[in-house]
Amino acid sequence: MPFTGFPLTGLDFYEDLEADNSKAFWTANKPVWEASVRAPMQALIAELEPGFGTGKIFRPYRDVRFARDKTPYKTSQGAVVHAAPSNGWYVQIDASGLFVAGGQYATEPAQLAALRTAVDDEVRGTELERLLAQLVSAGYTVGGDQLKTKPKGFAIDHPRIELLRHKTLVVSRSYGAPEWLTGPEAAARVRSAWEELRPVVEWLAAVTAQK
Repeated sequence: MPFTGFPLTGLDFYEDLEADNSKAFWTANKPVWEASVRAPMQALIAELEPGFGTGKIFRPYRDVRFARDKTPYKTSQGAVVHAAPSNGWYVQIDASGLFVAGGQYATEPAQLAALRTAVDDEVRGTELERLLAQLVSAGYTVGGDQLKTKPKGFAIDHPRIELLRHKTLVVSRSYGAPEWLTGPEAAARVRSAWEELRPVVEWLAAVTAQK
């Protein structure tokens, strides 16, 4: 099935789910989710696969075993394409609209050590700074888990101390619900965003693969 856009009924579905996150609501409205959320996401990921690789669409059910919040359903639908372990491109649809991201969303201790070694390096660290600055100028936001203090072994006045604080590093952009979201142009927009994110995704993948 070709990708034809994300219907606004999918956004409305998530707005209603936020108000009534119950099995009764889900059962009654599951056909809306299937037609207006899951099917378009599957079609989008299939369309992007030739340029980025095989994607994974996340299940709609929350893992509540150890969570204080026991609401059973996720209020967004996400999908990921991996470039390396815990690294890759992400796309999401929810009540607010479209969200895209890319980067390293988790790190093992050895991967984190490799990341900080690369950030500390004058050549590689400066390269990452430049890539991130370009994305920020283009409207993206740099985020991820960070230490509140400096990591051990690095000076507080290190020229890249803010990057060294990162335990994960993700660059993202929220698009909201523009008119093009409901048409096939949305695939081109996500593809373009992922291509813009590719240099950072691949920089991080190369570094953390050296764990």
